[in-house]
Amino acid sequence: MSTPPTTDLRSRMPNPLPFVPEMAVVAEGLHKVMKNGSIPQVTIHLLQLRAGQMLGSTYFTIRETANLRQAGESEERITAVATWRDATSFTDAERVALELVEAVLSPNPSGERVPDELYAKASAHYDDKALWTLIMAIAHIGFFTPAALIAKPIPGMPPGQNYSE
Repeated sequence: MSTPPTTDLRSRMPNPLPFVPEMAVVAEGLHKVMKNGSIPQVTIHLLQLRAGQMLGSTYFTIRETANLRQAGESEERITAVATWRDATSFTDAERVALELVEAVLSPNPSGERVPDELYAKASAHYDDKALWTLIMAIAHIGFFTPAALIAKPIPGMPPGQNYSE
């Protein structure tokens, strides 16, 4: 059972849209791409949950956990995202998506982050449109990472209501 956020939680900054309304256009475009039907929404939520965990973002982690619950995902699968490599509850395509987001977000001082072998695994599971959709799902997290970590929107609150005024 999830606990609703308390009313004393505050973001560090106010809603950005009155200050930079152009941001909504970019966000709307990314959301449209992620809902183009080329990959399951659950896969997007899984990779975005993993990104939130890696970034240390409570906001992303709570948001994507809620999205996965709403989609009917089991607590076992949601919890196992943090240790997906050892979990048996993910499909090969989901594993590739999780591996891609980890590769993109993890520094690799000894080589490129997404080697040819990983790209080959991804392209074996996803066609070009689906791969671009995965890329945009990762870009979505990248786009909002500074806001999540600096402005600190209120965890558990829906967009538009997740900033203190």
